Amino acid sequence: QVQLVESGGGLVQAGGSLKLSCVVSGRTFSTSGMGWFRQAPGKEREIVARIGWTGDSTYYADSVKGRFTISRDNAKNTVTLQMNSLKPEDTAVYYCAATNYGGLVITSTLYNSWGQGTQVTVSS
Repeated sequence: QVQLVESGGGLVQAGGSLKLSCVVSGRTFSTSGMGWFRQAPGKEREIVARIGWTGDSTYYADSVKGRFTISRDNAKNTVTLQMNSLKPEDTAVYYCAATNYGGLVITSTLYNSWGQGTQVTVSS
């Protein structure tokens, strides 16, 4: 049974930081591309960041570039998203997702395993 379990969400003031973690079980983590997505109320789910199998290849949405950092630890089956300089517009439910594709995958439909999501709320 594949499980992706996110943690680390919460309420933070604008300018603050949060670190999201996602622990993966039930699939081969070292050959899974990993992504973080978010969905705000009334909006479509969007890619936030993505990291390749080895961690050498990353992608960031323009809205978070320079503020967020994605990383992975294949020994611990964990992917993290460090979020700094948070803004109210970062408020959303954040989802961890895994894909079998090794290339630059930023389309949610190509991810076949998803976590339940963790709420991030940034107050102004």
